Amino acid sequence: MIVIHPDKPVLIAGPTASGKSALALHIAETQGGVIVNADALQVFDGWRIVTARPPPEDLVRADHQLYGHIPFDAPYSVGHWLRDVAPLLKGSRPIIVGGTGLYLTALTEGLADIPAPSADVRSRANAMTLPDLLTELDAITISRIDVQNRVRVQRAWEVFTATGRTLAHWQDDTPPPLLPLEKATALVLDAPKDWLSPRIAQRFDFMLKDGALAEAQGMLSRWDPQHLSSKAIGAPELIAHLKGDMSLAAARAAAVIASTQYAKRQRTWFRKRMAKWETIHMPSTELSTAFTFPT
Repeated sequence: MIVIHPDKPVLIAGPTASGKSALALHIAETQGGVIVNADALQVFDGWRIVTARPPPEDLVRADHQLYGHIPFDAPYSVGHWLRDVAPLLKGSRPIIVGGTGLYLTALTEGLADIPAPSADVRSRANAMTLPDLLTELDAITISRIDVQNRVRVQRAWEVFTATGRTLAHWQDDTPPPLLPLEKATALVLDAPKDWLSPRIAQRFDFMLKDGALAEAQGMLSRWDPQHLSSKAIGAPELIAHLKGDMSLAAARAAAVIASTQYAKRQRTWFRKRMAKWETIHMPSTELSTAFTFPT
């Protein structure tokens, strides 16, 4: 049984659709605390439904921070998130929840202060293919990043091109973390594929019923695939449908496949980088019996 101390920050990681938000809300309502977003796409406005941000009925049940606070067309990085989360570590007990492993490991292990690349470097990177970006990275950096994730690969290429130092070298000069792992209750949800895949499909169907297509229609005139917020799974597929490039059924199928593939990459990250976290095997027992909540 896992003990959740009321005076200790809680970290909750897990793949998409694994139940992270429900667990965070349960802890907040049981013991109190502020739920803090650690998902790289839920920070943006414009895509509430598609990014699975907490619905309005959950927002009134507990204090939520860093959800939808960034304009959809703005840049955002793990460095931005660390600056945003830092003051929240000093107030009410934070319950930090999300599927972006890089945010959580940067919080608990530290992050190198890497200068931002110029607009010219970013433009050159945008024009390159993923294989071309990878060919210019060093072996150590490649071993540390998700080579299937273009955002991470492009970031590594931009760092090397802009500074002349590899991302691995910058990481090795990392300052102390904002929240060392030993000072938090760190939980990672282990969700097997056979259990998770149907939930992913079901959740996207719920999104469609909840108005995801109307949300995409509202973003259509402002759509730019270069915006980081446009990487939200389901957004490109629904936009393609609205433009007449695919049927709604095909868009749904593509989004479900993309989400399933993303969940696989998340699980790989958690296994490699979060071995010291407390693992909760899903589907777990009832929350009330899986945890104790001392006062």
